[in-house]
Amino acid sequence: MKRLALILSLFATSVSAHEMTPTYPQLRPAYVDGLVTTELTMFNAREDVDYYEVGVFTVDWKAVPFATTSKILQVRHTERVSFDIYIRKTDQARATYVCTMSKLRSDKPSNAIIASKVCSRLDGALP
Repeated sequence: MKRLALILSLFATSVSAHEMTPTYPQLRPAYVDGLVTTELTMFNAREDVDYYEVGVFTVDWKAVPFATTSKILQVRHTERVSFDIYIRKTDQARATYVCTMSKLRSDKPSNAIIASKVCSRLDGALP
């Protein structure tokens, strides 16, 4: 009986997150020699979160150095923001995921208790 109540409560709970497109971005040469770049767009469907951190990771989830205009993006509810990332050509083979992670603010009273993480796969290959 307890399991049934738990399962029903999960279905009755509203869940919202953010999304990032494209799912499989293509890296192309940047205007600066030795760099590759891609453009991503993020949409915020969460009312309780306004800030997201951008990260680039290997297949083993180790951080890869990269550059962008801002590693913390302010994206208000129902807003869409586009951003470019730049990766060194020497790191291109290691870079597998570009992720955005919600940043929960401790100074703002909120119902947000769950952080969300959405990733796009750079190489387009299946794991």
